[in-house]
Amino acid sequence: MAAPSAEQQNGQSDESDLQSPISTNDEDSETGLGDGALPVYLVDLIEKEIGVDLKSLKKVSALLEKLTAENKLLEEQVLTVSSSVPLRVSAALSAAEESRVSLEGLLQRERVLSNTLIQHLQGAQPWADSLGRTLEQLDNTEKHMKYLQCLSRIEELSDSIQQCLITNSIWEAVVAVGSMASLDVGLKQSGCSHLQAFLRETLCFWHKIIKDRLAGDFEELLIQLHWPFISPPTQSLSPPANAQELHSQLELLVAQLLSLQTSDDLISETSVSRVGLPPTTPLSLPVQIMLLPLSKRFRYHFTGNRQTNSLNKPEWFLTQVLMWMGNSSNFMEEKIQPILDRNGANVNAKVELCRGLLTLAQEKLALDAPRLLYDDSLFCHLVDEILQFERELRTTHSYPSTLPGVLHVLLEEVVLQKWLTVERKMAIEKVDAMLSAEGAWSSQYKDISDMDELKAPDCAETFMTLLLVITDRYRALPCPRAQLRFLALQRELVDDFRIRLTQVMKEESRNPLGSRYCAILNAANYISTVLGDWGDNVFFLQLQQSAVALGEEELLGPLGVTESGRLASLEGSLFEGLLGLLERLRGDMLGRLLEAVMRDVQKKAQPYCRDRWLSLPSQCDQATMSLSSLACPLMLCLRDHLLQLQQMLCLPLFQMGWQDLAERLDLFLYQNVILYNHFNEGGAAQLQFDMTRNLFPLFGHYCKRPENFFKHVKEACVILCLNVGSALLLRDVLRQAEEDEEEPGTPDGKQPSPTSALNELGVYRLAPCDVLILLNLRASWPGK
Repeated sequence: MAAPSAEQQNGQSDESDLQSPISTNDEDSETGLGDGALPVYLVDLIEKEIGVDLKSLKKVSALLEKLTAENKLLEEQVLTVSSSVPLRVSAALSAAEESRVSLEGLLQRERVLSNTLIQHLQGAQPWADSLGRTLEQLDNTEKHMKYLQCLSRIEELSDSIQQCLITNSIWEAVVAVGSMASLDVGLKQSGCSHLQAFLRETLCFWHKIIKDRLAGDFEELLIQLHWPFISPPTQSLSPPANAQELHSQLELLVAQLLSLQTSDDLISETSVSRVGLPPTTPLSLPVQIMLLPLSKRFRYHFTGNRQTNSLNKPEWFLTQVLMWMGNSSNFMEEKIQPILDRNGANVNAKVELCRGLLTLAQEKLALDAPRLLYDDSLFCHLVDEILQFERELRTTHSYPSTLPGVLHVLLEEVVLQKWLTVERKMAIEKVDAMLSAEGAWSSQYKDISDMDELKAPDCAETFMTLLLVITDRYRALPCPRAQLRFLALQRELVDDFRIRLTQVMKEESRNPLGSRYCAILNAANYISTVLGDWGDNVFFLQLQQSAVALGEEELLGPLGVTESGRLASLEGSLFEGLLGLLERLRGDMLGRLLEAVMRDVQKKAQPYCRDRWLSLPSQCDQATMSLSSLACPLMLCLRDHLLQLQQMLCLPLFQMGWQDLAERLDLFLYQNVILYNHFNEGGAAQLQFDMTRNLFPLFGHYCKRPENFFKHVKEACVILCLNVGSALLLRDVLRQAEEDEEEPGTPDGKQPSPTSALNELGVYRLAPCDVLILLNLRASWPGK
């Protein structure tokens, strides 16, 4: 072996120099770089700069010179920083010392100024106390002066009003009373109770005098204008001679009375509010005076011992109020409203008069309603009249919906509870009567085919009409919580009626094909359909939102977050629980009905199930194919039952019924006729003819492709009627697929899958194993 060259020796010596330092830091020690091993980063550097090529060792000297220069540069930087650090520290200490001296000087100046300020404040305190007492005296003096000024102003206005009344200057007196009312409003927050009381007494005194004078003149003028209109006003052929003068007086008096409105409102604040009636704003002063003769007539006829004051005739005074509203509407709109508009009064004259007349009716109803709580018939009559009055008030007289009518009388807890009790009692009585009626289970539209789609019996239709009437009665109530209580009553009545239907159904369950049983089924379907429509009705959706917002647990039950969210987002319905119970009843009854039909059909089908399918002649040996004689009873029975169901059940139920019946019959024929027998070629052809030409057409009256409901039978006939070659190929494919499943190996890519082979024949429902069973039921195989 040749000796190494000088360059190689230098490279090796340089490499040994690089390997000589041993890293002792924690990282190297943790990675196991002990015992003279090179650090990882140094190994990476050598591999990067030199590599494994021996010819690259000449780079070692250059690398060593580069690293030496970098090391020297770093040492110089360290020495420079080390020498500059003491200088910086010394400068910082000097600056801190200067700051400390400056701070001590500032603190000394602060102490001197603080002592000087304290001495100054102590010397100025007597002056401040003296000045405070002087300002307080000035403040009290100013208050006394203002107090005296108010008294002087009150006296001045009072003297002015007196002088105006003496000189008959009504307008000036009205203006002075208005100024006094404004002063009263300004003193509300002053806290001068005695001054306020004096001002209010003075205001009331002069207001009453002026109001009485204006009211007297206004009443005399109204008499000349034939007010009040007790009967419908008649159009006179020629206006009175002084019509223009009367109109000028009317405008003047109405304007003066409107100017007294502020003081009248202040005085009316102290009046006692009417018990049990909703708070309202004061009526316009001209309308108050116009109501006086009507109020006198109302109290004369409908209070005390008058014959017209009858508890069992609330319609008398309610009708009278409506008549007065109608008779006076033209006068208020044509004569009073223009004057109000010209004087800037934001008031509807007709509505103001209706408000005043409503007050009379409200007071009368609030007194009469508690006296009728113990007589159900009179109470029901009162409720009906109130609802009718409210309806006519809102429609005929266009009374604003934002203003209260008379329905608040029915919202008193005692009255509302009585109303709910009476509604429940009368509803139950009507349900008892309708269920015991002779024609309860027959439809009143049975002779009119266009109107009898749902074939609802009379009792069910009457019951839903009863619920609809209850809805119409409480729909106008202004309180959602009260409406929800009536909705809870309706749900209770529906559940009670469902229980009654269930009881009658159990009595009729021995004859599920009878007319009454089908009528009960139609009733359950009808109620479910109507409740489903109600669930999408705007009124009930609004009640649903109110129930969620108010948290009505009595109506909603204990709901979780998900259920509450569904109701709040209108995905659910308040009738969901009832609909579920009715759906269950409908499903059970329809199932029993179809079971009865199937029992009859199965009984008629027994001979057909045991037919000689192995010995029937082939299709070639028959001139024409005809229905099997043993299938005739089955087909006749099935036809009669379908016609019977179509006549007795409503269209939606019949649709569900015949489809379910077809599926049951499909399974029955497949299991008891096809799987129970073996078929030769003639038997398979006869079965296919019976099914496709006779059974399927029976259901063809109700759909276009009835064979889709007999998929087992249809596909089994396809398999049984295959020609021998196709049947052999199909059997081989299915058997090969079975063997491949039992012994998995390399599948044959050319062999079609069983599913695709069956789909080509039109078989989609039957599984390959079922098709193999059907193929084994064929008797016409080669060699047999």
